[in-house]
Amino acid sequence: MTQGQLRIGVFGSAFDPPHNAHLALVQAALSQLLLDEMRVFPTGQAWHKAQSLSPAADRLAMARLAFSHCPKVTVDPREMVRPGPTYTIHTLTELQAERPGAQLVLILGGDQAAALHTWHRWQDILKIAIISVAFRDPLALGSSDFSSENPLPDLPGGRFQALQMPPMHLSATDVRRRAGAGLGIDHLVPADVARYIDQHHLYLAP
Repeated sequence: MTQGQLRIGVFGSAFDPPHNAHLALVQAALSQLLLDEMRVFPTGQAWHKAQSLSPAADRLAMARLAFSHCPKVTVDPREMVRPGPTYTIHTLTELQAERPGAQLVLILGGDQAAALHTWHRWQDILKIAIISVAFRDPLALGSSDFSSENPLPDLPGGRFQALQMPPMHLSATDVRRRAGAGLGIDHLVPADVARYIDQHHLYLAP
């Protein structure tokens, strides 16, 4: 890294809904990766998502509520307004053009990093960005997580960096299931997001 070089984190997710583990990941990345700013990207028509997502307007509103109190974090809607399937490489190349000279750090979960070699133009992604892989609690490692003996992907030309996460066993699927069943989610998502879900009757069975 060049001394004084701006470091920008890039973190994308469906945020359907954003939950406390998303917040913890962003806060850990800002601290451990020495980022000057973090760009959070709610996904648009993600090519790898088989299930239908909640309306983009709701997911964007919830993401903005979730990260509204986080310094250095900007929720960027560009992937939602980009027509057709959206790819990470397009977002990275746009950011590179907008912030020439900045170092981009793409933050991925273990599952995402394991599948990185299947992504659209993954070789170009490795040329543009450092890949930071967030490790889950080692006591809860699943089959798709990386073992301690082989913690980072082995892809030619890649620059990889580990990101240590606090132990949190939480997923958007669980939040949606609880909200749909009328169970409390206040301990799983930021308070503003819980209110939004309740007020807009999200995730209730038809």
